[in-house]
Amino acid sequence: MSAEELFSLQDMAQRVTSGTSPQGPRPSYMYKVVLLGSMSVGKSSLAYRYVRNDFRELLPTVGCSFFTHALDLDEATVKLEIWDTAGQEKYQSVCHLYYRDAHAALLVYDIAHKQTLSRAKLWLEELEKRFLPNEIVVALVGNKTDLAAEREVTTEEAEEFARAKGLLFMETSAKSNHQVNDVFMSVASPLGTTHPQPPQLWLCGQCLTSLVAILICTICPHLASGLMVLLHLASFKARNAQDG
Repeated sequence: MSAEELFSLQDMAQRVTSGTSPQGPRPSYMYKVVLLGSMSVGKSSLAYRYVRNDFRELLPTVGCSFFTHALDLDEATVKLEIWDTAGQEKYQSVCHLYYRDAHAALLVYDIAHKQTLSRAKLWLEELEKRFLPNEIVVALVGNKTDLAAEREVTTEEAEEFARAKGLLFMETSAKSNHQVNDVFMSVASPLGTTHPQPPQLWLCGQCLTSLVAILICTICPHLASGLMVLLHLASFKARNAQDG
């Protein structure tokens, strides 16, 4: 794990505070965005491009990794807590723990590999089992438009599916930075019209625990599933204690 990724995790552990504007203090809100899709469709590269404005051929994600990014909307400062989930099959049985309480999801597929769109559709079915339509903003994202010569999924096919399901749709390229900012803004903008409770102190502890868990999982990948289950059980208990 690079120093930049560690910095991103540590930054996520900081509590969000109100910003300022000429009209006075601006409210700040945190929203959880999950990236779902097959291995090697470019989920990590999309997040890295968005947060760091750089492109890297990243290794497969172990379990889950975190990125954060703040942006100013008209009425508030929004901090996106981006959960980049692993695409490997061995993690699929616990991935629902990662997108618990998510406000938005990006279903990412590779336009040059048609089977990854089929997998994105399966992820949508999983989300539909766990969220009501008005509980989460979902975008279908066709990544790797820089591989247009190898395209297997037409824009029209994916767009038609997204329209039928009521999803946002956009094609991107993390490599060429094509519409990367736009796709995250497309999910952040509707979230900015709702106002969840500001982050509570339990979240800071969860983020620090996540940092430790990911570091351990990087060294011992076979521990990833068990550690993430324990992490989410701990965060659930902490949140219940806070709510009580």
